[in-house]
Amino acid sequence: MEYRFLGRSGFKVPALGFGAGTFGGKGPLFSAWGSSGVAEAKRLVDLCLDAGANLFDSADVYSDGASEEILGAALKGRRDRAIVSTKLTLRAGDGPNDAGASRHHLIGGVERALKRLGTDWIDLLQLHHFDAMTPVDEVMSTLDDLVRAGKLRYLGVSNFSGWQIMKSQAAADRHGRARFVANQAYYSLVGRDYEWELMPLGQDQGLGAIVWSPLGWGRLTGRIRRGQPLPAGSRLHDTAGFAPPVDEERLYRVVDALEAVAAETGRTVPQVAINWLLQRPTVSSVLIGARNERQLADNLGAVGWNLAPAQVAALDAASAVMPPYPYYPYWNGQFAERNPPPVAAYPVPTEPNP
Repeated sequence: MEYRFLGRSGFKVPALGFGAGTFGGKGPLFSAWGSSGVAEAKRLVDLCLDAGANLFDSADVYSDGASEEILGAALKGRRDRAIVSTKLTLRAGDGPNDAGASRHHLIGGVERALKRLGTDWIDLLQLHHFDAMTPVDEVMSTLDDLVRAGKLRYLGVSNFSGWQIMKSQAAADRHGRARFVANQAYYSLVGRDYEWELMPLGQDQGLGAIVWSPLGWGRLTGRIRRGQPLPAGSRLHDTAGFAPPVDEERLYRVVDALEAVAAETGRTVPQVAINWLLQRPTVSSVLIGARNERQLADNLGAVGWNLAPAQVAALDAASAVMPPYPYYPYWNGQFAERNPPPVAAYPVPTEPNP
């Protein structure tokens, strides 16, 4: 397993991590993702630890907390071998203060997560969304207090826009508080919006990407093909309404390119899709999810090799989409002399940035 620095920190994480959203299976969304109980979760955790994929990501809202509970049970007795990541701020109860990033909810949410996970500390806490109603100074001071108390070690965000990240970083810098070093973001061959703003921001501000849904919400599993109905077991039957949108023709263009590269390399379509992400700038770790050991073993096969430059170029071309204003001038060459396109400009953060 390759290990990479988490943004501009001295902490290394594996190139592949495990998304524990498949643990628990409560509710219409998460039951479609998976329903692993403690016994199966232990086996999946065993396989990840053996492969060096020791980053495990969850959230308080995953199966109403059951994901964290099952992950904690699966890691019992070997917590020191794992990097535990979780998220909070989405609504996790019916009360008026059971959502958001207020001091009240952050402190209470961390304490509840620690209890469910059966641990004394969380390696990486990410805010699941931006809370526009809570002053950023309150958010960042509370997170800094939790870091200083030893309950959190590193901080990150998820589903933030660029200005929201910058406003938060500025508030932390103003008072010498702990900064965000991770951005858990959606990024895939059929979802490249991350590259427009968040990728160059990540390089500038030292945020490593923790990629969620690298297979485009189950669209790049190799089972969805042009001119064929959705496979009977696809989770898209139940969760398409939650999925990031993608133009159908573009999806099939990407799938065609993936199948061609998979045939050339002798790899599976998911392995090729994940390996492409691992070669992208700012990516620290890609979260793989699995409902069973077969899926997990296949996804773990995305490391230890690299696509050839021509294969990367073919996938780039098949998945490319013109970004919206004000980003497109950087891509069509209008400002290329002074401002090169972000993908070409930024290296993968395998070493700390100065």
